[in-house]
Amino acid sequence: RFLHSLGAVFSFVSKDAVAKVQIMENYCRGEQREKYVSLQSMVEYELANGLVDTQKRSGHPNSGCRTVLRLHRALRWLQLFLEGLRTGREDSRTSVICTDSYNASLATYHPWVVRKAATVAFCTLPPRNAFLEIMNVGTPEEAVAMLGEALPYIRDVYAITQELFAQHKLLDLP
Repeated sequence: RFLHSLGAVFSFVSKDAVAKVQIMENYCRGEQREKYVSLQSMVEYELANGLVDTQKRSGHPNSGCRTVLRLHRALRWLQLFLEGLRTGREDSRTSVICTDSYNASLATYHPWVVRKAATVAFCTLPPRNAFLEIMNVGTPEEAVAMLGEALPYIRDVYAITQELFAQHKLLDLP
């Protein structure tokens, strides 16, 4: 919903995230749903049953582990971006915050043409305070306060997933 509210610039991010969430929802409703009740049980099940390709993407392109890893990487970008919005000055440029967040997270996994297209798209973002108002949670100050409350939860989810995937050597799945 948040990404959708940002308009066309983030529609590609929103559509990709929704598609990945739908993949995971299908696993949670599928025949093996008891294996997908937690991140830990999913990782154990998929690894034990050879459902995760660690060398190539073709065999199981939509495994739960691979899908969650893609969402995990996007969560890192979102975390950095929202933290930049929260701590930025009133005159901060949202495009710079977004580009810096992208370069520190998702850019590593994208080819050159996608990185350039993303950077160009970020240039269309409104100034920080206008962006905070688009979030539709009140004044920019209220939006900053809300981000201050939400970001610890985002950090926790990211840290838990990062630790689990690192433990099982899943952070570099193709």
